[in-house]
Amino acid sequence: MNNNLPRVSVITVCYNAVSAIQRTILSVLSQTYENIEYIIIDGKSTDGTLAIIKKYESRIAFWLSEPDNGIYDAMNKAIDKATGEWVLFMNADDEFVDNKV
Repeated sequence: MNNNLPRVSVITVCYNAVSAIQRTILSVLSQTYENIEYIIIDGKSTDGTLAIIKKYESRIAFWLSEPDNGIYDAMNKAIDKATGEWVLFMNADDEFVDNKV
């Protein structure tokens, strides 16, 4: 991580996103920008999403899986954890167009 660059917090909120979450995680983790803080807030998925998140947890700054009161509640939980100068929400089925975004 290059602390001379502004930190960008990338946030993914999800619930039962097993079919898409890995593509999103890999899209974020493959970025060449060196000061990304990745945060995932999961609504207590039951479909295998957590196994995928755990597979990459060493490269995720913070993740949490617990029941919430909907997408905006999950987003607010993530914002409370974010330390970036910039915050970007990346939905569980989104991908960056390439690794230099």
